[in-house]
Amino acid sequence: MLHETIELPVNYRGKLENNNFVPYIKTYILDNFEEFSEGRKRPLVLICPGGAYEMLSTREGEAVALKMNSLGFHAVTLWYSLKPMEFPASLLDLCEAMNCVRSHAEEWNVDPDRIIVAGFSAGGHLAASLGVYWNRELLKEYIPYSKEVLKPNALLLSYPVITASEFAHKGSIENVLGCTKKYSVKDVQLEELVTENVPPVFMWHTYEDGCVPLENSMLFAQACRKNNVPVEYHVFRRGGHGLSLATKETTWNNGTNPAGIQKECQIWPELFAAWMETL
Repeated sequence: MLHETIELPVNYRGKLENNNFVPYIKTYILDNFEEFSEGRKRPLVLICPGGAYEMLSTREGEAVALKMNSLGFHAVTLWYSLKPMEFPASLLDLCEAMNCVRSHAEEWNVDPDRIIVAGFSAGGHLAASLGVYWNRELLKEYIPYSKEVLKPNALLLSYPVITASEFAHKGSIENVLGCTKKYSVKDVQLEELVTENVPPVFMWHTYEDGCVPLENSMLFAQACRKNNVPVEYHVFRRGGHGLSLATKETTWNNGTNPAGIQKECQIWPELFAAWMETL
């Protein structure tokens, strides 16, 4: 396995505030072996952990990457800009990560037509933002990459922040916009920005999520349906917010009463892998 940390350029520095943070990726690139996988090109999942654009959840990073590895995917985790920043700093970090992955596709044995951007909670907002903005003028002001470089081939959205309206996770929306005077909530209200150019979407949420209400993913699914964007959408009846893999590995309380284990939700990675086989 190729496991390394790669710092990303900050081409927008001087134009946008990002607290002088240097974004980076961590790679989890599977090896090929002459015995059974020589020359294999694998899909890659680029993972954006959540944390309300205020912190980054390590529970939604390496554990998810290794799970994707176990299902035959290369994986990369992105550590992106957080508050205090200006929109679209974190989105531009994701664009730099996409360019890095595509630039290394041949070296890393990545199938360039199967690069999936995944996100959890606010990271889901970030992933979905690239899904709606990859071919729009907003990005051209800050970075030199073509829309073909930036386009995800699919989106994997786990209990995503989507809306800036009634059901918004207000902290995420305030943090992603930051101190900008140029942009407003309409620029981060993603259900209103969906077009037929959004890539296929796999999405899951829980009915009981009391932090990022289910309506967030429902609004995105409805907008995709309206614009003929293929969607597979799973709603699990039980489970709170931030489950990650919903297993003991990603629990956030290692004591006698571990939190975040939800057995019925643990199947989502296998559902995603099966969905990818249909694309």
